[in-house]
Amino acid sequence: MQQETILILDFGSQYTQLIARRVRELNVYCEIHPFNHFPEISANIKGVILSGSPFSVRDANAPAPELSAIRRKLPLLGVCYGAQYLAQAGGGGVEQSNTREYGRAMLDYVNLQSPLLQGMHTGSQVWMSHGDTILQLPSDFEVIASTNDVVVGGYAVKNEETYGIQFHPEVYHTTEGMVLLKNFVVEICGCKQDWTPESFIEMTVNALKLKLGSDKVVLGLSGGVDSSVAAMLLHKAIGKQLYCIFVDNGLLRKNEFERVIHSYLDLGLNVKGVDATKRFLDNLKGVSEPEAKRKNIGSTFIDVFDAEAHLLEDVKWLAQGTIYPDVIESVSVKGPSATIKSHHNVGGLPDFMKLKIVEPLNSLFKDEVRIVGRQLGLPSFIIDRHPFPGPGLGIRILGDITPEKVRILQEVDDIYIAALLEHDLYHKVWQAAAILLPVQSVGVMGDERTYENVVALRAVNSTDGMTADWSHLPYEFLAKVSNDIINKVKGVNRVVYDISSKPPATIEWE
Repeated sequence: MQQETILILDFGSQYTQLIARRVRELNVYCEIHPFNHFPEISANIKGVILSGSPFSVRDANAPAPELSAIRRKLPLLGVCYGAQYLAQAGGGGVEQSNTREYGRAMLDYVNLQSPLLQGMHTGSQVWMSHGDTILQLPSDFEVIASTNDVVVGGYAVKNEETYGIQFHPEVYHTTEGMVLLKNFVVEICGCKQDWTPESFIEMTVNALKLKLGSDKVVLGLSGGVDSSVAAMLLHKAIGKQLYCIFVDNGLLRKNEFERVIHSYLDLGLNVKGVDATKRFLDNLKGVSEPEAKRKNIGSTFIDVFDAEAHLLEDVKWLAQGTIYPDVIESVSVKGPSATIKSHHNVGGLPDFMKLKIVEPLNSLFKDEVRIVGRQLGLPSFIIDRHPFPGPGLGIRILGDITPEKVRILQEVDDIYIAALLEHDLYHKVWQAAAILLPVQSVGVMGDERTYENVVALRAVNSTDGMTADWSHLPYEFLAKVSNDIINKVKGVNRVVYDISSKPPATIEWE
């Protein structure tokens, strides 16, 4: 049986993924597709949402989808650009407004009889982000919501389950946005709200059993949440037919390789640990340019993984921890969503491996992966781990990499992360990192003058990594960590704290 689905057509809005996440918070499955390349409408699709867009509907090259397969056949909700497109396509008028609305606004009229707005209130706060506005509606459209400045804040089409709103219900600042989305998805579209972690696991495991049969599958584990959850799903489906390879590139955190391997074995995974530290560090000698380091580490991993995979006989599949944002961002379309991201999970391994690809998580967002991982019994230190870059500490050592620099940074990082956990701060920041700078400074230890390394500590708060604010860690905490690092790590005599946000800075330094 196919999962009930809400289809979201993407016009390039920065909020499109947020719409999908909000729908899924209602335990309803949804998919994002480019406005000009969406799947054939089948019985499991219960409704369609049109996203916002950076375009104006008045532009000559504005997105203009063909909606004849959807309109009047399925419930339809246009958000911002989507609402303006439906109004203009129906013969209404959309113009650049003299009173453009960006940011918070209040609904001073709400038609509480409208199925879309049941349970909302006059005076409800909404979030606007548009320069155009609908000044004239087609004759069969009626206003169901207004603000002080925008008469057509929302509309309904007579004798249709078609609606449009010029505000964004998916953002936190629209205080009753989830009420509106639930009205549309559950009441109007009739979705049963049965998209749960338990149902996902059951459906995915059954589908993997059917797809893989008795074939062997190889998976490269990283110690991170995505590959770990993918491994557990595959393990539930095919057991010992899954062969996991965990490569130590010498750039992991202190004792991480041993700790993670033991956790995987305790979970019953069929995993082989490969210590390739010397090979990685030898290949990195003299390499200091950031992108060159990334490519060097990536190509060495592929060589090591390929050699290990070839030791296995009759492997048919390569499993990957690809998640849904990777899939969305890697789709190339002609139009506003044409941002192409080269991602290591989607790119996969080279063609010469000749393996078919299986991606158990490619329909989940990161927060959903964590929820599924908890349901599968993965330990907290894997599930709740901060994002950690694929090249590991290799891009947190600025300049060239040596075994001594790795030792220093592992020790510093270990003290920092342990202190965050001890002081109940680790789960209050999105990502924390220590960076070894290619700088030496003068210091005094005892009666001796020193000339040693500088390390920078970084902690940021973010929701998705696209933007980030530096975390305001307590001064007392930073003072203690700095003191511990300088006293305990030979080779460091100065600690600084990074207070730059993204943008203009990035989260990682390289």
